[in-house]
Amino acid sequence: MGGLRDVAAPFVAPGPSGVAVRDRLKHLTPEDEHVLRLVGAHLGSLASKDLKARCMDGLDHSADTWAARKRELTASSSSRWAGSITKATHDQWALARRGQAAHEQSLEAGVLKIRHRLALPVGEKGTKHAPGGYRSAREWFTKSGRLHALEDRLATVRADRKNGVVHVVRGGRRLAGTRHHLDQAQLTEAAWRTRWEAERWFLSADGESGKRFGNETIRISPEGEVSLKLPAPLADLANAPHGRYALAATVRFAHRGLEWADRVKANRAVAYRIHYETGRDRWYVTASWQVPPTLTVPIGRPRRFDYDLSGSTHHRDAQVRHALTRLLNWAKSCGVAAIAVEDLDFTAEKTREKHGRRRRFRQLISGMPTARLRARLTSMADQTGIAIIAVDPAYTSKWGAQHWQQPLSTPTRKTSRHEAASIAIGRRAQGHPIRRRTAPPRAHQSDVHGHRTVQARPETLGREGPRPRIPGPRTRSVPPDAGRTRATRTSTTVRGARSDQEWVQHPLLLTEEER
Repeated sequence: MGGLRDVAAPFVAPGPSGVAVRDRLKHLTPEDEHVLRLVGAHLGSLASKDLKARCMDGLDHSADTWAARKRELTASSSSRWAGSITKATHDQWALARRGQAAHEQSLEAGVLKIRHRLALPVGEKGTKHAPGGYRSAREWFTKSGRLHALEDRLATVRADRKNGVVHVVRGGRRLAGTRHHLDQAQLTEAAWRTRWEAERWFLSADGESGKRFGNETIRISPEGEVSLKLPAPLADLANAPHGRYALAATVRFAHRGLEWADRVKANRAVAYRIHYETGRDRWYVTASWQVPPTLTVPIGRPRRFDYDLSGSTHHRDAQVRHALTRLLNWAKSCGVAAIAVEDLDFTAEKTREKHGRRRRFRQLISGMPTARLRARLTSMADQTGIAIIAVDPAYTSKWGAQHWQQPLSTPTRKTSRHEAASIAIGRRAQGHPIRRRTAPPRAHQSDVHGHRTVQARPETLGREGPRPRIPGPRTRSVPPDAGRTRATRTSTTVRGARSDQEWVQHPLLLTEEER
């Protein structure tokens, strides 16, 4: 049996660091939409140029280069617009670097797996912990070619990462590739162009504490009036004082509207983003702000709720939200302080090199919304004051079924493997071991060596010894005055003794008449 990997220590999942709410900009006039399109296109072009400059800097970026880029953008927009653009550029560059690291890790896993299988004889069967050789010489030859391709990709990615080179497409690489497959996407060239331009617009402004209504660039009053600061080249379009343009639409945030209104009235920072959804031909505004981290206590019990992941993406997303709502409502009613979840990540587990032709299994684990489920659960639990404890998923299903499925089953109810795994997850979250010690034989549980608890750890002192003697009768069926008569009924046979040993009568077993 191969060695077990180290189990990571459980940790309390941090709560959400911010809040985002959205509302539709209704009753916009044609002039309002025209101004929004012009401002978005102008700032989007500046954001594209700034992203290009940031990518060219690579690892040589410094505070001086950041300040120089911001000064260059300020002349074509404003100081606050330039700050929002440069901050968004750095966030996008950092996201690309994280994606590059994940891609490198995935390529390394694929290369190692193919090398291992190519080194084995063709047709050799795999073990429980490692795959075997390829099934045919043809497949071996094909995989050897794929190994060279993956090694070339890995070398390119490593070189880019070492030199600080990232590849970013404003508007999305997938949407850019859709331009060459308009028939499959059921889009016309004009519809794709409209969507592409809308995705590349920039209408985001960071909040500022102490400023009026928490934002000087895009401002929304407590009554819902929306106005924005126009860039310098578009200042002639202003219809309000100080180079601002006021929209005819009003905003009313239904979700967390009171919390947003309190922040706006107190002039606390609120960031806004205006975006256009081409499919519905609607304009939306999103308000976001940071929240302080919530102090949590890592205690509680786990409980499992079923949900169906069949159907469309929107249906699966609704099922996840509904299941989490039922879970949190039950936890709140029972006074649960924490919920234990597995820290699942299938990034390195769904590669084609690891599972071969098991396409259905790869599609199954790829369709599991682990990241979305964890993000939604953390965000929703923060509002109820419930902690989320993330534990290492190593061997939870295996050890749960081995040690807890049978003891928790009854003649009328069968404990499933998933329910046994939830017990393992909860015990690990609370710092308890998952595995139970194997029970000794029936005769050895009490009579021979005394009672031994099944949960005693190997380092526990006296775990193999007898239990302490309690004065008085051992069972309720023995009368209190039967101490003297029990001595005469004591067996003279010593269990487990050798037949060649000389038997000696213990003096305490002699009765008064024998004395």
